[in-house]
Amino acid sequence: MATPTATSGPVTSPAAALPAALEPPQRVLMGPGPSVMDPAVLAALAKPTLGHLDPAFLRIMDELRAMLRAVFGTTNHLTLAMSGTGSAGMETCFVNLVEPGDRALIGVNGVFGTRMAEVARRCGATVTEVKGEWGRALTADQFRAAADGGRYDLVAVVHAETSTGVLQDVPPIKAVADELGALFLLDCVTSLGGHPVTLDAWGVDAAYSGTQKCLSCPPGLAPASFSPRAVERIQRRKTKVASWYLDLSLIQGYWGEERSYHHTAPINMLYALHEALRLTLQEGLDKRYARHALHARAFVTGLAALGLAPRVPLAERLNPLTSIAVPEGVDDAAARRYLLEAYGVEIGGGLGPMKGNTWRVGLMGAGSTRRNVELGLAALAGALRAQGRSLPGDPLAAAAAAYSA
Repeated sequence: MATPTATSGPVTSPAAALPAALEPPQRVLMGPGPSVMDPAVLAALAKPTLGHLDPAFLRIMDELRAMLRAVFGTTNHLTLAMSGTGSAGMETCFVNLVEPGDRALIGVNGVFGTRMAEVARRCGATVTEVKGEWGRALTADQFRAAADGGRYDLVAVVHAETSTGVLQDVPPIKAVADELGALFLLDCVTSLGGHPVTLDAWGVDAAYSGTQKCLSCPPGLAPASFSPRAVERIQRRKTKVASWYLDLSLIQGYWGEERSYHHTAPINMLYALHEALRLTLQEGLDKRYARHALHARAFVTGLAALGLAPRVPLAERLNPLTSIAVPEGVDDAAARRYLLEAYGVEIGGGLGPMKGNTWRVGLMGAGSTRRNVELGLAALAGALRAQGRSLPGDPLAAAAAAYSA
């Protein structure tokens, strides 16, 4: 038998073959999300990891739930942060509230209404889509016409359509849901923390959001809230929830008094959300909403001096996200690439029928600042000049005038 040598055993790669330590480039995130984050939120991610059943961590969870209720404008007991991005929040609502054979009436005027309809179908629902124009809010009459006098188990609509920059008026759609005897579901992914969200006042039965928009937290969690009526619907299900991971009848045992193990929570992400919510409430919700409105107004005023126009009418326009019509003859992708390479600024392109003809600029959460308004306008001015466009005015002067007013 051969004697083992000093070089026998597993072969390891030399250190030179390993990738370099991560050094992501500095970007100014002014797209549809993720958004700019406060350094305190990023610092929270680096705090010591606790076990998911550690009493100290359970206290953090309780504080987080209380802050989520305040931001959602609700007293709902079942208010929590689901493990996963905003899309996981969407699926959580549908897989728990919809059973095969249920009828769902869903507003579709952008990408995320389309996705809600697709998820509902995968849950076995018969879906009626309330189809509207991309870039415009839906009306109660459109919902009534699509319902055609039928009965429905669920009515769903997007409060802030990230793909178009449209803000939906909620109470009129809730009124239709009541007429139809349906639960009312609301997508608040891009509105929570940037526009007033008042679930109890509006009579919303279920809502979900994401952390990476106006809350200025990294992507990875989906705040969600369920009314007592929605909880009763879940408890009366005839079939098991199709997703074990998103089954609220199991998860609420961990977030509630029982503290029963379901899955290992993303501890440090919950730290980050805790800090993001703390900063949101420390600022004050009304002040935060006013800040988003102020900077959106100044930004849109500056756009006019560039010869650019928002795609959405003022009364239906989101403050945290402005969709802009790309002028005829301007290369959308080349302009966005110029912004990234010359200014380190990321903005978003259009989706669906808006692809290639729309820019989406986010001024969300910690990124909703005068500095970013002026940087975004200067960067867009540079991108337009780089393609030979002459500018009709001075965007920074226009924005300054809006701030003064």
